[in-house]
Amino acid sequence: MGSLANCRRRSQATTERVKVDLNADVGESFGVYHAGDDDHLLASITSASVACGLHAGDPSTMRRTVRKAAHAGVAVGAHPGFPDLVGFGRRELAATPQEVFDFVLYQIGALQAIAKSEGVRLQHVKPHGALYNMSARDKAMAEAIARAVAASDDSLLLIGPPGSELLRAGEAAGLHVVAEAFADRSYESDGSLTLRKFADAVVLDPSEAAARALRIVREKKVVARDGSTVDVNVETICVHGDTPGAAAIAAAVRAKLEDAGVTVRALR
Repeated sequence: MGSLANCRRRSQATTERVKVDLNADVGESFGVYHAGDDDHLLASITSASVACGLHAGDPSTMRRTVRKAAHAGVAVGAHPGFPDLVGFGRRELAATPQEVFDFVLYQIGALQAIAKSEGVRLQHVKPHGALYNMSARDKAMAEAIARAVAASDDSLLLIGPPGSELLRAGEAAGLHVVAEAFADRSYESDGSLTLRKFADAVVLDPSEAAARALRIVREKKVVARDGSTVDVNVETICVHGDTPGAAAIAAAVRAKLEDAGVTVRALR
């Protein structure tokens, strides 16, 4: 019995040393899209990726969101996307590496200026939507994004999928990169996210999302849509701000992690 108790204590101590960031995309209200419940999301997350005006958001929304995040003690990062308000940045667009560099640099710079006016320094950059997914596999696009981040501020963290071209490009550019997994999205066996055209692409049940997040942290694995297991060694977990019930999902994820002894805190 003593041996079993010691094993349990060692297991608990190991879990308690685990740390993870919980992030969400916020400030995405613009035009026909009014996504998310930012006020309640900010009560649960530790890092906020703020839309920078091209896929969603506008200057006033950006300023209000940065201010709210700072008030909630949440780290702030830029969430640049394709210039695609109609498609919410989720349509794959043709863009040259120079165009990608330019519009990513533009968006980071806009949020940097707004954040500075609120006494906030940006923590990270995380591409949005199709830009994120394309840069995970497209080396030239990934390099353009990494160069834009480095040109803006080479102390910024670059968030992307584990093992992706985006993170490799970030490392090559001298950036600190951060691997990310998703609590509210379904995965394919190759580690990619399930396309949103499929009905089971988004995880809407808070308890299911929370259980997935805990397994990602504890076991560094996630179950794919076909039942296979995918390795995911990450430092941050995302809940999409525009997922229906995102605030409840984020709250459930955080509670599940903390109940298991996981420290949930910002990347910096």
